[in-house]
Amino acid sequence: MAKSKSTAAGSALESHGYEFGGPLGALGITIGLPLVCYSAGLLCNDVSGCPVPSVLHPRALTLEKLKQDVNWAGISSLLSWKATAWTLAYYLISIVLQAVLPGQRVEGVQLRSGGRLKYKFNAFGSAVFILVGALAGTVSQGVNFPLWTFIWDNYLALLTANIAIAFFLACLAYVRSFSVKRGNPQSRELAAGGHSGNLIYDWFIGRELNPRVFIPLLREIDIKVFCELRPGMLGWLLLDLAFIAHQYRTYGFVTDSIILVTLFQSIYVLDALWMEPAILTTMDITADGFGFMLAFGDLAWLPFIYSLQARYLAVYPLQLGILGTVGILAVQVFGYYIFRSANNEKNRFRTDPNDPRVAHLKYLETRSGSKLLVSGWWGTARHINYLGDLIMSWAWCLPTGIAGYVVQYTSPAPITGAKSPVDGSFVGGRSEGREVVQGEARGWGMIITYFYVLYFVVLLVHREMRDEEKCLRKYGQDWKEYCKQVRWRILPGVY
Repeated sequence: MAKSKSTAAGSALESHGYEFGGPLGALGITIGLPLVCYSAGLLCNDVSGCPVPSVLHPRALTLEKLKQDVNWAGISSLLSWKATAWTLAYYLISIVLQAVLPGQRVEGVQLRSGGRLKYKFNAFGSAVFILVGALAGTVSQGVNFPLWTFIWDNYLALLTANIAIAFFLACLAYVRSFSVKRGNPQSRELAAGGHSGNLIYDWFIGRELNPRVFIPLLREIDIKVFCELRPGMLGWLLLDLAFIAHQYRTYGFVTDSIILVTLFQSIYVLDALWMEPAILTTMDITADGFGFMLAFGDLAWLPFIYSLQARYLAVYPLQLGILGTVGILAVQVFGYYIFRSANNEKNRFRTDPNDPRVAHLKYLETRSGSKLLVSGWWGTARHINYLGDLIMSWAWCLPTGIAGYVVQYTSPAPITGAKSPVDGSFVGGRSEGREVVQGEARGWGMIITYFYVLYFVVLLVHREMRDEEKCLRKYGQDWKEYCKQVRWRILPGVY
């Protein structure tokens, strides 16, 4: 365990030790997760299949065959100055919209130093502004609107640009954290878990709690809050929409499956943007520093991994039918009901315990004066909102069905947008003709399209364990008593 005291502002608390496996774990995640993103993009494509045929025969796998299957054209497959420039332009537009559009002014939670940071929230309005512009372009030029074609054609290069920005911001925040001084008037603080003294770990986990930068003409920007909901969340939605456009451009129709996925994820994104002030009470904002972990997660992992289902369906346009659609809708509505009801209950109680909608709830008052709910949603499980998240994650993956496909090229070219009466495969979209069939890839594609569920289980269980450790440090014996009254962590009766 690494423990060190800092002389910086608000750092009376000792660093509480390593998480994520310490420096080695941090290094492994820093290298491994970008590779996962690239692997998902390369191994599930519209050139050879999902997964690519060569990985289905590992004994015969050769590097040359793999390069052919992933359409590898050298490092230029991953890099593009044009994609980087447009990505930076997108970030600049997001920053300008935050500065110039009207927004809600809110104070954050009280910091250890006693101060409160001020925030301006208008992420929802900014997103609407950008989406209306995209809609106008689509109405004018259809699915060939350059935004949609550019995203599809430069997918991997856009991923690289966002990863590079995450690295840059993590380095910037780490270097600037050493200028934090005790008693500074800006209420800058170090994160309790981010000043272990190990460079790799502190850079990864985040050394400064709420790093801010001043941009001439645009005022001060809170880097962590900006990254939390703006570029990545809206980018996720824009990727989904680009994938719908590609499906229509290729086949001449849009399936119920890709509409469902995009609808579910759009609701989630727009809900998060609408409820933007609620992030001020989350662990990301109140406890975690801003380092590579949050930067990469917000800007690269979230948009490019969370949109894998829509990207898959853009190439294999699965039709669910009425029964399939209704069944998946029921899963989504149930999960969202738990997620939003639980979070609303918590936020209302924290904001005004006398609110008639939450005044009846029972609570345990800690020695520090905090009130822990022991009835209502939060009396059923200590992290009941995570259960809603997990249920919704299934609804986002189920539309891909038993996933997997192989791209077969045919001659002469079939009719664009047609469906083969022989095997139900999808054909069209290229001058030489092609068929997208499940074949031997059937089922294997679920490794990619259902990866989100597996990842989300690991993420939420790990986050729940971090929450528990943080609360035990904060509340001590009171937390143990609370756990006796609210026994279950996420799933009542099971875990």
